[in-house]
Amino acid sequence: MLYRIARALLRAIYFLLYRLEVRGVDQIPREGPVVLCSNHKSLQDPITLGVYVPRKVHYMAKEELFKVPLFGRLIRALGAFPVKRGGVSKEAIRTAIALLQSGKVMGIFPEGTRNETVGMGKRGAVTMAMRAEAIVVPVALVGNYKPFRKMIAVYGAPIDLKPFAEQGTTEGMEAATELIMSRIREMVQTGRPAS
Repeated sequence: MLYRIARALLRAIYFLLYRLEVRGVDQIPREGPVVLCSNHKSLQDPITLGVYVPRKVHYMAKEELFKVPLFGRLIRALGAFPVKRGGVSKEAIRTAIALLQSGKVMGIFPEGTRNETVGMGKRGAVTMAMRAEAIVVPVALVGNYKPFRKMIAVYGAPIDLKPFAEQGTTEGMEAATELIMSRIREMVQTGRPAS
């Protein structure tokens, strides 16, 4: 209930403040495990990524945020779970895979850090998606979060990782990661869903 109320409020704020336009959100499967893989430019990206997604989106967040009174409870209610400082822990990966295996949606930023341009992706998102047999939907967030300037969230066609997973190699995982990142780059440039 809290998630739906917060999402409705944030939709209104983002529409008014950033004129947020969403393209291709109907490409997200309505059920089953899904990993939304997006470029990462700002601390606001998790909100932008999930605010118009019809399903609840779960995220990893820094452990310290959960220690802030009330805020920690709020972000947990909104789908976040803690990650220890110094990188993604095995526990966080297990939590993410368990969420996916139960048919949930995860929002992940494969670059691992914020970049103005779309950089190289790390294999973590692909590893989790493969282990959970999840579909990956590439997402491009376009714009600069300047008030009353348009932001666009573009959702591309789902990517089935089974052919890459069947290879069972590091090369296969790297190829899958690069495919996802190339789709994101294409959508950042065109502002249209990649297929």
